[in-house]
Amino acid sequence: MKTQNKKTFHFNQNLHRMKTILRTFHINTVCEEARCPNISECFSKNHLTFMILGDICTRNCRFCDVNSGTPLLPDEEEPYRISKFVKEIGLKKVIITSVTRDDLKDGGALHFYKTVRAIKNIDEKIEVEVLTPDFKGSQDSLFLIISSGADVLSHNIETVKRLYPVLRPAADYKRSLDVLRFYKENSSAIVKSGFMVGLGETDEEVYELLKELKHCGCEVVVIGQYFQPSSKAIKVVEYLPDEKFHRYEEYGKSLGMKIMAGRYYRSSYVEKSSEP
Repeated sequence: MKTQNKKTFHFNQNLHRMKTILRTFHINTVCEEARCPNISECFSKNHLTFMILGDICTRNCRFCDVNSGTPLLPDEEEPYRISKFVKEIGLKKVIITSVTRDDLKDGGALHFYKTVRAIKNIDEKIEVEVLTPDFKGSQDSLFLIISSGADVLSHNIETVKRLYPVLRPAADYKRSLDVLRFYKENSSAIVKSGFMVGLGETDEEVYELLKELKHCGCEVVVIGQYFQPSSKAIKVVEYLPDEKFHRYEEYGKSLGMKIMAGRYYRSSYVEKSSEP
């Protein structure tokens, strides 16, 4: 079955304005670095996901287009530049993610904390979602994230257990589940995760993953189609039809979770929501 695998890119003045302001503030977004298919739509609506701690990742997941290598030291002014940007644009909801920084003792958790607090100091009512790496499972780092006051604590499981050695050789499936469980057991924030499909997983593996996410306390899950961001990334195995996303959504709802599933859905982008 042939399925459209790319969104039409629409250039407009709002998109150009957002890119210009981001460059002025020297701010990175995962929208640009990961070549997200939704960038035109989101930037036009002042919707974006900040990517802190630089643009070089210490891991090399085969589905990702973010550069890997040896990163620079954290930019101590970055949290304050982001807070100034949030204030200037008038954002009411902020999403913050990062590259993985295994080179740092805390994995960059303190930088997350400073960024969230800088935004909350503008207005505590601003909703802040953090999409964090696993911090190698460090409880000290996870406690620091929790103490930041973020409203949503998110960590993407990314794929089913069987595909981890191929797609995420430097990550660990159980460790990622443990991060979500730790967030749930030690905070009152919403706990969220997300994963991609179209990488060779079976329906049974997706259902099992959803059950495991539910078991560790995950309340919100986003499921999206994987698109190959560049020639160096792993190829798409299958483009799923809309009906299959609907089935995954219905199954997740039956488990009591809020599920958002669709071809172009990402952790920071959904067109609709499905309540349990």
